[in-house]
Amino acid sequence: MFPGAGTALNVATILLGSAIGVAVGHRLPQRTRDVVTDGLGLVTLLVAGLNAASVLDPSLREALGTGGPVLVVLGALVVGGVAGSLLRIESRLEGLGALMQRRLAGGGDSASRRRFVEGFVTASLVYVVGPLAILGSLSDGLGRGIDQLALKATLDGFASIAFAASLGWGVAASVVPVIVVQGGFTLAGAMLGSLLPTAEVAAITATGGLLLVGVSLRLLRVRQLPVGDLLPALVVAPLATALVAALR
Repeated sequence: MFPGAGTALNVATILLGSAIGVAVGHRLPQRTRDVVTDGLGLVTLLVAGLNAASVLDPSLREALGTGGPVLVVLGALVVGGVAGSLLRIESRLEGLGALMQRRLAGGGDSASRRRFVEGFVTASLVYVVGPLAILGSLSDGLGRGIDQLALKATLDGFASIAFAASLGWGVAASVVPVIVVQGGFTLAGAMLGSLLPTAEVAAITATGGLLLVGVSLRLLRVRQLPVGDLLPALVVAPLATALVAALR
């Protein structure tokens, strides 16, 4: 397998799932499409909870102490949120989605633009925020196989069917951030030469789980949290873990 094979597989399943979703989506009533999106939101919430539970990981507690993991995740979200809001990541993601909609699908009316952007932003966050996107890409770059990304590709393919049935072709456009993010981490893995320490991995997983909670709230139409602005927390979390562990 060549480096990046896992991401290539992931992109293929997203595009295939999106095509299937769009093909069957217009044949379903809006009520049915909303139910599909709600179901996907609940599953995302389940995955988020499982990931967030990594805050109890023994290696993280050993490195940071009993109360340290929660404080590190909190600090990562606060610092990452401030950085992300100043960089306007959420609005830039939405702008990218709107630009791609104009280029790929024509101008369209305001409702179709909103639907395309929502599909692009929501799917991008789901596919990029999960820890498999980071850890699987690192493993791929290190030449340790694409097992994790193959699992992610399968999950994303089925998710794309559900997303695209409700939100349309904007879901397919999410392959752009997937390529950028996972390709970047694959390159980083090839340069690092070894995986991150277990404690740092647990910090990323726990923080990513909380971000996925925000994504699930968007899918369930509870609140449109600016999850994109919180993405820098995934970088802050392992750095804060390493810093606190070094100071203990």
